[in-house]
This record gives sequence, C-alpha cells and structure tokens, in this order.
Amino acid sequence: MKKTMLIVLSSAFVLFIVSCKKNQCADCHYDKDGAEIEIGEKCGDEMEALEANGYTDSTGTYVVHCGH
Repeated sequence: MKKTMLIVLSSAFVLFIVSCKKNQCADCHYDKDGAEIEIGEKCGDEMEALEANGYTDSTGTYVVHCGH
C-alpha cells in the first residue's frame, strides 16, 4: 500500500513539474539596427520556437531573447 501511494505521489509530482515548464511566459525581443524591438509576451512552445528559430521579417531573421 505504501509503495503504491509513493508511486502515485511521485508520478503526480513529475507531471506537475513538467506541466509548469510548458506554461512559462516571458517578454521577448530582438535587436535590429541597435534598437530593441519588443514582440510581446510569449509562452511555452511558442517561446521555445522563437528562441530556437529566431524572428523573421522582410529584412531578415533575428535572434530572439526572452527573459525567463
């Protein structure tokens, strides 16, 4: 019984930690011609994709920085 309860509580804790990571949000920006261009608050997978792939507009692709 104790072993089952420990497994259930451990699983719940792991799921809680993993789910919290995805919901993290931060303000993001990129640098262009010496200016910091804000692109707003991004969360979870969208924030990770921006940081990995950068932000692209008609003049090029820029490295994105998010404060997390």
